Amino acid sequence: MDMFDTTADPETLTRRADELLGAQRPGAARALLAAAQRLAPRAPRTASLAARMDMREGNPAACLAALGQAITLAPRADLLMLRADARRQIGDLVGAASDAADAVIHDRLNPAAKALLGVLLVELGRPEDAVLCLTEAVKAVPANPAFREGLAGALAAAGQPVAAAATYAAGIVAAPGSLALRNAAIMLALRGRHFAAAITLADAACAVGIADVTTFGLKGHALSNLGRHEAAADAYADALKLGPEDATMRRIAATPKIRPDATRAPVDYLRSVFDGYADDFDTHLISLGYRIPGVMRGAVCKHLLNGPDSACDNGAAPRKPVAGSPPEMQGAIQAGLRGQIGPVLDLGCGTGLVPVALSDLPLGPWVGVDLAPKMLERAAAKKLYAELHEADIIDFLSDDPRQWKLILAADVMCYVGALEPLFAAVHASLLPGALFICSAEELVGPNFGNGDWVLGRRFAHARDYVARAADAAGLTVRAIDAEVQRYDAGAAVAGFLIVLERPDAIR
Repeated sequence: MDMFDTTADPETLTRRADELLGAQRPGAARALLAAAQRLAPRAPRTASLAARMDMREGNPAACLAALGQAITLAPRADLLMLRADARRQIGDLVGAASDAADAVIHDRLNPAAKALLGVLLVELGRPEDAVLCLTEAVKAVPANPAFREGLAGALAAAGQPVAAAATYAAGIVAAPGSLALRNAAIMLALRGRHFAAAITLADAACAVGIADVTTFGLKGHALSNLGRHEAAADAYADALKLGPEDATMRRIAATPKIRPDATRAPVDYLRSVFDGYADDFDTHLISLGYRIPGVMRGAVCKHLLNGPDSACDNGAAPRKPVAGSPPEMQGAIQAGLRGQIGPVLDLGCGTGLVPVALSDLPLGPWVGVDLAPKMLERAAAKKLYAELHEADIIDFLSDDPRQWKLILAADVMCYVGALEPLFAAVHASLLPGALFICSAEELVGPNFGNGDWVLGRRFAHARDYVARAADAAGLTVRAIDAEVQRYDAGAAVAGFLIVLERPDAIR
């Protein structure tokens, strides 16, 4: 049991309590702090330590109350910065920025206050103002890696990636042991699709012996984007050695790799990958800002239901029959006017995110197809599908005799390089006049592959190739619209939302 002299002066008690808190002994620190508060209830340092302990114990309300009283008595910069941090943690960014600005006013030479204000201004969407604050903080303490990282982040947010990269480079020179600064620099390179630069930065971190699981994971990401899949596998394996508890890295390192000359992802690979993270799939995609189900909803409303999304929400009638369309399509449309348009086939349905986004539209019944049984289990739990099938999508289209009024494929073509076999199978499975709506990632530099499609981290396709492959399969292009698919390493993944139609007349 610790024995403390609680008759000491409050300054000594507070200093000792602070030391104990830093030594991970919060119980003992709280006892000494209570003694200090009895002796000097209004002392700013005592109030500061009490607030830090309250935040550490998950009690922001008590922290803010204590700081409010202390700031009223002594509006010091350190107390204002503490309250700014507390307000930031509970989501009050405006209040936090106000406190940080007051801290700068009370101590104009305090670089930490300027840096905190700068970071908060970035979060408030004011990166240009943030750059001014963080530039002053860096000038005052050039070797502080956190200030450098903050300034680089503000410059990137302000649309100045070259200046941001230069700031990271200067920061690495000034603080070569800062792993956070190095990893942030690699991330910036990835966001700009400067994959070779990202690899160089990662190798430099390895050379000085400070790389971690994030460093190797980002290096693997860059290598795979350059089509260097064997080297990427080695980087992911190194990441797994450093972070064996990392579920994502464990999954990536354990799954078989796609050969660079493959025209589509192997069935076993896809089943292994998606069974491996079925439990986290929905949460993971949402965290990446995955947009395709919502974008597909808009396309269905526009191209099938002939109205804006609000009209779809209000139960507007589906499109009217096209003059001269064959009797079976006329019947399908008339059935839609009475109720639902369907059945709808969801290729690569995963956990069922697409029907979740479209469930209130007059579509159905829904039929889902996926390779991964665990993904199908999650889809079945949503109770939106009339049927679910474990099968390869092209095999299913070839073997099932039905024809469909709508076929959807969200985030599927990124696992298919050559599109001709898929498009031909889709054409044969659509009713005349019916639609195929799918998403694809756009082929943008670097220049490798065959010019039509390329295997980077996933397959990406050129716009004109999609159109040519559709035409070769007998499908008419209704739309190939540029759409952000999701966000990868903080950067938008460019792609398309594609709407293809099987013509009414046989070509």
